[in-house]
Amino acid sequence: MSQSTKIVLEQSLKELLSVKPLNKITIGDLTEAAGISRMTFYYHFQDIYELIEWTCQHGTQKALKGKKTYDTWQEGMLNIFNAMLANRAFVMNVYNSISREQIEKYLYTLVYTLLYDVVNELAQGRNVSTDDQEKIAQFYKYAFVGIIIDWIKSGMKQKPEDIINHLSVMIHGSIERSVINFAK
Repeated sequence: MSQSTKIVLEQSLKELLSVKPLNKITIGDLTEAAGISRMTFYYHFQDIYELIEWTCQHGTQKALKGKKTYDTWQEGMLNIFNAMLANRAFVMNVYNSISREQIEKYLYTLVYTLLYDVVNELAQGRNVSTDDQEKIAQFYKYAFVGIIIDWIKSGMKQKPEDIINHLSVMIHGSIERSVINFAK
């Protein structure tokens, strides 16, 4: 029941964001749209921003579905872009509201997790410290998230497939070269 209540709140938030800005949505609006009591909302979430964070995490867990290897990172990134595009009103409204930093923080965490798994896989059998693997993943994280943020700022108009194709061409082999360069 707990997970289903969260999903109902997620859907209600998305529906409300399609008709009004985040800063105009109240807990009362959410609970009325979800058909639950305020007490039930507060049982699950501290505030709307915690619901937004949970919504982002819930969506990307489905989007990544284990696509965090060297051979599948493009598919994982494409799934992230497509999930964001499918929830365009949510993403644009949240990003353009007072919780822009929340979206960026979340993207940094998400993309870092994907890239660290790729770097870690490439480092297997090579003498690359965990610290160096983390630095490599962080470096590429900033580039990837920068591209996502620019895409959001431009209204999410460019096709995700084109972005991933360009990104793939630009970094082809460079993550692996970085790992090799850090091997001792």
